[in-house]
Amino acid sequence: MKKLIFLFTLVLGFIAITAMKIDTEPQFKFVEPNGHDFGKIIQGKPVSVEMKFTNIGDKPLIISSVEPTCGCTIAKFTTTPVLKGKMGSITLTYNAAALGTFNKNVTVKSNATEPSKAVYFKGEVIAESTTTKTSSK
Repeated sequence: MKKLIFLFTLVLGFIAITAMKIDTEPQFKFVEPNGHDFGKIIQGKPVSVEMKFTNIGDKPLIISSVEPTCGCTIAKFTTTPVLKGKMGSITLTYNAAALGTFNKNVTVKSNATEPSKAVYFKGEVIAESTTTKTSSK
């Protein structure tokens, strides 16, 4: 009988522990999950995009760095902890110096469950004279 009571108590304890809510680590949820497309932009005129995200985890999300893959991109980001359910942002500015299509990746490092996350932006840099010719037709 004592064995049965012990076993019953053990099973109830296990069920209680597994049913308890466990705090989840911080997690990103970006508003634009697939990145950003600038479309056609004029050469020499920098463009920016603000990528907003929500912390869908229970613990504060802390971004430690945002690392563009080239010197053509400047990154600014929320430096304070982003609490559960709150929003933060990463602003990326591309200098648009080189003509042609571009597809840039930026690595976001944080304390999230996925500590290194890539976001991207793309577009096509065109000469200003190209837009002047097409708009005057």
